[in-house]
Amino acid sequence: MSSTSTTTNTTVRSAGAIPKVRIYGVPISKMGMQQTVAYLTNVIEERIPHQIITANPIMVMAAQDDPAYLSMMQRAELIVPDGTGVVWAAGYVGEPVAERVPGYDLLQELMKVGEKKSWKVYLLGASTEVIQAAADRLRSTYPGITLVGVRDGYFGETQDEEVIQDIVDAAPDLLFVGRSAANQEPWIAKYKEQIGVPVMMGVGGSFDVLSGKLKRAPVFFQKLRLEWFYRLLQEPWRYKRMLLLPKFALKVMRDKEKVTKA
Repeated sequence: MSSTSTTTNTTVRSAGAIPKVRIYGVPISKMGMQQTVAYLTNVIEERIPHQIITANPIMVMAAQDDPAYLSMMQRAELIVPDGTGVVWAAGYVGEPVAERVPGYDLLQELMKVGEKKSWKVYLLGASTEVIQAAADRLRSTYPGITLVGVRDGYFGETQDEEVIQDIVDAAPDLLFVGRSAANQEPWIAKYKEQIGVPVMMGVGGSFDVLSGKLKRAPVFFQKLRLEWFYRLLQEPWRYKRMLLLPKFALKVMRDKEKVTKA
């Protein structure tokens, strides 16, 4: 948790009260890690369904090309600044966020609280091998939590009803979904009212890291804000998506006066 956070530690009680900066129409939370965890702890205790999106520049750019994707992001109850580029953009336009809130770290911080409060967790996504290994890691690291569901992400629309019912029956406090970038957030948004879980969060490749399939970027890379580059070294096939990062930066610099007005 960063000691440089400038956001007050007072718990925000409602989504409407969350301090935000709009980047091309995407409402990004300005809260730091500590306040975000406190806010979500309150959400769980009060059983208020929330979709949490961990936003990066690639997602913001996708929202510019797809009005439906933008609308989906705008309906999410909480969008945290996961990507370094999003944090930079907010500062560049004079609306800085408290700090970066990486999805992987947010998951871990929630698990720390969940261990004390005996929260129930459901993991959905990745391959069977990866999700089982991720589940084993969480069980060993946080024995106080209860994994009430563990399921891979390889299912189609015809199985959605079955998956949703399984989640509802398990009644978790937190649902972590790790599927493709184009799929996980829209899937949560489509079914969040039926699912009704307090915290429903897309976690991208976090299951790969938890399982040991991928390594988290060393602190050196994190401090230099080069986690994306370390990920690219491990998965070079992602280079086409990564090309959107400099495009995003150039777009923000070109549109500086319009970024928050979109």
